[in-house]
Amino acid sequence: MKNIGAFLDIDGTLYRNSLMTEHFKKLLKYEVIDPALWHNHVKHTYYDWQKRRGNYDDYLLELAEIYINSLKGLNKSHLDFINNQVINLKGDKVYRYTRSRIAWHKSQNHKVFFISGSPEYLVEKMAEKYDITDYRGTKYMIDENNNFTGEIVQMWDSESKHKVIMEFVKKYNIDLSKSYSYGDTNGDYSMLKIVGNPIAINPSKELLENIKRDKELLKRVTIIVERKDVIYTLDGNVEIL
Repeated sequence: MKNIGAFLDIDGTLYRNSLMTEHFKKLLKYEVIDPALWHNHVKHTYYDWQKRRGNYDDYLLELAEIYINSLKGLNKSHLDFINNQVINLKGDKVYRYTRSRIAWHKSQNHKVFFISGSPEYLVEKMAEKYDITDYRGTKYMIDENNNFTGEIVQMWDSESKHKVIMEFVKKYNIDLSKSYSYGDTNGDYSMLKIVGNPIAINPSKELLENIKRDKELLKRVTIIVERKDVIYTLDGNVEIL
C-alpha cells in the first residue's frame, strides 16, 4: 500500500518571512559579515519593497547573491550558534493554518516533507523542530576543510522542486494522486500541479495567474488566505484587482 505525502514550501507558506533573510540579519548583528553590505546594497531594495515600489523577488535575489558571496570562506561549524538562534527565536513565527495542517498530516500518518529554497542547514533545523519525514533545501557547498566555497545547488525554482518530489516519491513509495502540496510562489507551481490536493497559501500574483491558466490545476486547487486573525478559502476563479 502506498503512502500519502504532504510537500510544503517554508518561506511564505509555513514561515511568515524568509529563513535566509533572518539568518542574514543575525550575521549582521554578530558582525560575521560587513554591515556595509546591507547599508550600501540591500537596504535600498528592501525599503522599495516595503513601500510597495519594488518587487519582493528582486529584493530576495539581491540578498541571496550577497548572502552567498558573504559566506564564501567561512567555516560552516562557526555558524551553528547563529543557525540555532534563528530557529529558536524566529521559528514559531508561522502561519496558523499551515502549522495545523502539519499536525493533521502527522496524525494521519502521512509522510511530511519540507522543500525550500532556504539554506539546507536552516531547513534541517525546521525539519527537526516539526519532526517531519524528510527535507531538502538549497545546498551551500563546502570544501574539505568545511569552509563554504560560494557554490550552491539551488532549490527555489519549480524544476528543482519537481525533481526532488520525484526522488521522495520513489524513496517513500508515495501516491501522488492522494497527496498534498502547499506553496505560495511560482517556484512551487510544479509541487501544486503534481499532486491530487494542491493548496496555495497567500499566493503571489504570478502563481495565481498561472493557476488560472492551468485548467486542470484550477479544478483541484484550494486557495487559502490568512490575514490578521482570520483564515478563509477562495477558489481559483477569484478576481485579481
